[in-house]
Amino acid sequence: MKKLKIIFTIIFLAGIRIGLACDLCKKNQPKGLENITHGAGPSGPMDYVISWGGVVIVLITLVLFIKYLVKPKDAAHDQIKNIVVNNE
Repeated sequence: MKKLKIIFTIIFLAGIRIGLACDLCKKNQPKGLENITHGAGPSGPMDYVISWGGVVIVLITLVLFIKYLVKPKDAAHDQIKNIVVNNE
């Protein structure tokens, strides 16, 4: 198990290093997005709108996931999951 943890740690750290931008890509990226990824950065304002829209959707999904994970509102006894649980 210890060997497996070491191997996964090495692969994870190598993946982070490979995923970072090279020197040429750092120069081509707009300010604030340097060293994030390879390739061309956002080419216009619409790219920023799409990116931030995705961020907002992911954050809303995360908040709702945590909300319903912590306090699920399923007190009804006739739900199908209760049939499965009560059969044991």
